[in-house]
Amino acid sequence: MKKLLIIMVAAIMAVSFTACASDTAKSVTTSSKASSSSKAKGLEAAIAEQPALLTTVGQSADVEIVKVMMDKGELKYTMNSMATANDIGDNKTLVLAIGGSSKGLGAAGIDANQEIDRVKKLLEAAKAKGLVIIALHIGGEARRGDLSDKFIAPCFEKANYALVVSTGDKDGLMAGLAAKAGIPMDTVEAMGDIVKPLKAAFK
Repeated sequence: MKKLLIIMVAAIMAVSFTACASDTAKSVTTSSKASSSSKAKGLEAAIAEQPALLTTVGQSADVEIVKVMMDKGELKYTMNSMATANDIGDNKTLVLAIGGSSKGLGAAGIDANQEIDRVKKLLEAAKAKGLVIIALHIGGEARRGDLSDKFIAPCFEKANYALVVSTGDKDGLMAGLAAKAGIPMDTVEAMGDIVKPLKAAFK
């Protein structure tokens, strides 16, 4: 009798542990799915058309590097560091090289707020005309900080696609903004790796 009681207690405990483990597994799976769903997905197909208008957001020298990359990708574009709505013309894509530079802003004779105002108006006009907007942050960790960070959110909120050098997004700011905006975002390890995905974004 005693032996039978021990067997019954052991069976009840086994069932209890199994149920507990099952609930824990479900909880972990749900948590994992919630976490992965908050991450921005990469671009799955080309969305942009040529010609493109390339401009800086923050007046850093990064725009010159993006220019070289677009040349390597044999993309048709025009570059205007102070582009406004009037410069959109027949362009079908707007490419933004995001990165703040106090020296660059000073050389352009504007401050950060004036630059943000220019870019916001440009983005609104581009959206109204149906342009695809590609946001690039290629400067890595060195192109982050109070000044550069001011320019990131306004661009990601309006962009259709983002391309980022991974060291510039260690805190997940841009991945979070992309996920919130519901846009694809790809990351690369180095500046030179931008060419391939950038070219692939164009039909």
